[in-house]
Amino acid sequence: MKILVTGAAGFIGFHLSKRLLDEGHEVCGLDIMNDYYDVTLKQARLNQITSHNQFSFVQIDLADRHAIEQLFQEWQFDCVVNLAAQAGVRYSIENPHSYIDSNITGFLHILEGCRHHNVGHLIYASSSSVYGLDEAMPFDEAQSTDHPMALYGATKKANEMMAHSYSNLYDLPTTGLRFFTVYGPWGRPDMALFLFTKAILSQQPIKVFNNGQMIRDFTFVDDIVEGIARLVHKPATADDKFDGLAPNSAISSKPFRIFNIGNGQPVPLMDYIKALEDALGIEAIKEFLPMQPGDVAATNADTSRLYDWVGFKPDTSVKDGVARFVDWYRTYYGS
Repeated sequence: MKILVTGAAGFIGFHLSKRLLDEGHEVCGLDIMNDYYDVTLKQARLNQITSHNQFSFVQIDLADRHAIEQLFQEWQFDCVVNLAAQAGVRYSIENPHSYIDSNITGFLHILEGCRHHNVGHLIYASSSSVYGLDEAMPFDEAQSTDHPMALYGATKKANEMMAHSYSNLYDLPTTGLRFFTVYGPWGRPDMALFLFTKAILSQQPIKVFNNGQMIRDFTFVDDIVEGIARLVHKPATADDKFDGLAPNSAISSKPFRIFNIGNGQPVPLMDYIKALEDALGIEAIKEFLPMQPGDVAATNADTSRLYDWVGFKPDTSVKDGVARFVDWYRTYYGS
């Protein structure tokens, strides 16, 4: 297939592009290459795949309507995987306008491209952040997502609603994926594992929020990629079990699906830190701090819907996943 992967120089986008190329697909990778974090890391990721003769790279801003229109016209994609977004819950408090430009306006341009050029399937990144104030765990896709705690989560909720409207109006198959705390090699430098590793190796204290009383459904990047790769081959369909008198937000009478994609085995933050200390062979200096605005104390994904749909459930343990990240980090940074 001809597949567009947006955010191809990003953490998940890079890994997914590599996987799709290995499967024999023709991949167009799009990225704005902005400086939200180290651009040299983004370029280093791209360098791993740009030599592949089935890969093409375009540097485009999703908010550039004309450029996106031209791209869809030129390529006539079979499938689109939209992973590009302004990421980060905390950064959305500091710079909200960038989230609207990328996550709302940019996503609209993707939807319009899919609509006008008969794309067979749109897969897009949502987030566990949509669950917001809801504390009923494990999170099931059918439960309420009406109380986001920061603008980032609100934009991801909006993406799901926008996608449904296009599934309804234009019969566009759309699949939204609520990612749960993704980590692994080539990860984002603003994420906890990266920050912790850098600090520990520099003999600096790590910042442990909510005094360490946090639980996360940490999900290894290879598991995320496996799930997406399987979904590429199984577009969303209407569900005949949808009941308009008692609607379930995970499904629809239109070709629309929402899936959690998480490990399903939540881990206390202190256990995560212990796995990192073991992998590095160094004990961390810990600075315990209060909860940050917009953050939640716990996440836990019910992934049974994903398993029922594509026969896959993420299962990489934190011990193994963290060790693989550390191996990459030491190799990449020579530390």
